[in-house]
Amino acid sequence: GTRTALALAQVAALVYLKRGPGYSGPRSILRQDTMRADAQNTADQISKSLELLAQRLDVETAPYRLEEFNARVEDPNLWDDPDAAQKLMRDRQALVDSIATYEGIKQELADNIELIELGEMEGDDEVIAEAEASLKSLAETAAQKELEALLNGEADANDTFLEINAGAGGTESCDWANILSRMYVRWAEKKGYKVELQSESAGEEAGIKSATYKISGLNAYGWLKSESGVHRLVRISPFDSAAKRHTSFTSIWVYPVVDDNIEIDINPSDIRIDTYRSSGAGGQHVNTTDSAVRITHHPTGIVVTSSEKSQHQNRDIAMKALKSRLYQMELDRRNAAINEAHENKGDAGWGNQIRSYVLQPYQMVKDLRTNYETSDTKGVLDGDLDGLMGAALALAVSGKSRAEAQG
Repeated sequence: GTRTALALAQVAALVYLKRGPGYSGPRSILRQDTMRADAQNTADQISKSLELLAQRLDVETAPYRLEEFNARVEDPNLWDDPDAAQKLMRDRQALVDSIATYEGIKQELADNIELIELGEMEGDDEVIAEAEASLKSLAETAAQKELEALLNGEADANDTFLEINAGAGGTESCDWANILSRMYVRWAEKKGYKVELQSESAGEEAGIKSATYKISGLNAYGWLKSESGVHRLVRISPFDSAAKRHTSFTSIWVYPVVDDNIEIDINPSDIRIDTYRSSGAGGQHVNTTDSAVRITHHPTGIVVTSSEKSQHQNRDIAMKALKSRLYQMELDRRNAAINEAHENKGDAGWGNQIRSYVLQPYQMVKDLRTNYETSDTKGVLDGDLDGLMGAALALAVSGKSRAEAQG
């Protein structure tokens, strides 16, 4: 950073001297100083992202680990165990992609800094503007890759279940649960994830009392896990003729879909399986067959449901959901500090909030763990959650906010 700043300062001085005494120097030099400062700040941001990527990649050992992977891939007996072979190939490809990402950002940063220096030397504003625009775009890419690098927990890459439960407050809370349901579905669709409604209980007047979704795609659990907790809404109620402000609560619970290669033993005597008639909220989710299945796990009190059209399919889905819940409990025990907010979620009410969404008298979404806030409430409720999730993710990994972590 210092070398680049000195180089740019020298170039600016040369340009000034070359232009001669008729050149209106100070104002143009000030403009160039400002331009350089902006570019330098962007370059510094990218450098900080690169530092974190290098740390997560363990960049010094990465080439040796890749050599080891390549040697194992050449083993003629590799595919004797297809599951192990597939995992090896996935792990190798993840390392190849991580190295390519790191080296690509590093090279593009160097290329653009060199272009800016060249543009300053030649007095070519167009080259400078193009390089600065490329730097800004690269900074966004680097920040996104930095967040993705934090997704390296045991189950982060897995698909996930998302459970939504309206808190106390009747119609208000049921409507709020429905708004959150839409928000998460929008977010998942923007990510290109597959969304499947597993079960849903309609509110008496509006909205939903509860819903469970399965969201499938790379890092679905890693992104969503920080959403577990109580979400609070403050707004003028559309259901109140007096147009008073109301506060509503809904709890979110996220737990990973367990891979087939993770063994979860469930004693048949520990569970009770009930079948019952299910009912959806109407529209595309309407479902009134007798096939719904509820499984109760007595030792933990966990209850899971599924209401697809096939009873056999429901039993399979519900057992997978139960295994995932039990696995999540084990993850929570192992990661008690990171998952403290999740563990203490409790009832949907004042005491266990992770985020507030205020629509009146002003507009603000604020995460109470990271202090990340935005006034774009419409964007958030339309599924623009990456900023909020990224801040929570950085906090969970480092114990600091992203700004603190970057120094």
